[in-house]
Amino acid sequence: MSARNNIDSRAAAAMMMICAIWGLQQVAIKAAEPDISAVLQIAIRSGIAALAVYLLARYRSEKFVFDRSTLLAGLCVGGLFALEFFFVSEGLRYTSASHMAVFLYTAPLFSAIGLHFVIRHERLSLIQWAGIAIAFGGVVLAISGMSGSSGAESQLRGDIYGLLAGMSWGGSTIVIRTTGLANCSSKQTLLFQLSGACILLSLLALTTKNVHFTLSAVAWSSLIFQTVVVSFISYLIWFSLLRHYQASSLGILTFMTPIFGILAGVVILGEPLQVEFILGSVLIVLGLIVVSCSYLFYLNRGIVPKI
Repeated sequence: MSARNNIDSRAAAAMMMICAIWGLQQVAIKAAEPDISAVLQIAIRSGIAALAVYLLARYRSEKFVFDRSTLLAGLCVGGLFALEFFFVSEGLRYTSASHMAVFLYTAPLFSAIGLHFVIRHERLSLIQWAGIAIAFGGVVLAISGMSGSSGAESQLRGDIYGLLAGMSWGGSTIVIRTTGLANCSSKQTLLFQLSGACILLSLLALTTKNVHFTLSAVAWSSLIFQTVVVSFISYLIWFSLLRHYQASSLGILTFMTPIFGILAGVVILGEPLQVEFILGSVLIVLGLIVVSCSYLFYLNRGIVPKI
C-alpha cells in the first residue's frame, strides 16, 4: 500500500469548501423532511448523482476495474454508504441538524482507529490515543447535557444514530484504503457508493412506506443542492483527495464541518444549543485536531508513529 502525500494549500482549500457543503447537508435534509422523507431524499439524490458520475466517466473515456476483489470491496462500501445515510435519515427524525453534524463527523476518529491496525505507517501514537479519548469524552459530555430535558430520550436516540453513521463512514474509509479500491478511480469508488445507497435506501423507503413527497420549493431546492453539490461535486473531490493524501492528514481539516453544521442549524433552522453540547463539541474538535496534528508532526520528521 503506497504512502499518501501530506496536505498542501490546494488540498486545504478543497477541504474547506467540502466542509462548508457537508455542514449544510444535514440542514437541507431536515428542512425538506416535512415535504419529502429523509431516506427518500437520499435515495433519489444518490441515484441521480450515480448516473451523473457514470456519464462523466463515459464522456472522459475512463475505464472501470471490475475484477472479483474490486467488486466485493465495491459492494461493501456501497452497503456501508447506505448504512451511513440510513442512520443519518433516521437520526434527523429525533435530533437536531447541528447535533447530527457533530456526531456524524466523528468518522475520522473511527477510521483512524481502524487504519491503526491494518496500515503500518498510519499507526497511532500515545498522543493520538489521548486525542481520541478527549474526543469521545466530548461525545459523553455533549450527550449528558440532554438528561432531564424535554424530549431527552428521543434526542439521545438521534445522537446515537449520528455516532453509528460516523462509524459506518469511518468503516467505508478503511475499506477504500485497504482494498483494490485504493487503486481505482475516485469516480468508480463513488459510483459503487451512490449506487448502493440508491438501491438499498429505495427498497427501505418502499418497504417501510416512508415515501411521502410534496412538490414544494423547499423539497426541490434541497434535492438539487444534495444531488449536484453534495453527492456529485463534493464526493468526487473527497475521494480524489483520499486517494492522494493521508487520511489522517485530511482529518485535521474535517473538524471545520461540525462548526459549519452547528452555525447552519442555528442560523437557518433556529435550533437551540445547550452549554454541554457546545463544550462537548469543542472537545470532539480538539480531539480530532490532536489526532491529526500529532500525525503530521511525526510525518514531517519522517517518523512512523508507533505505540
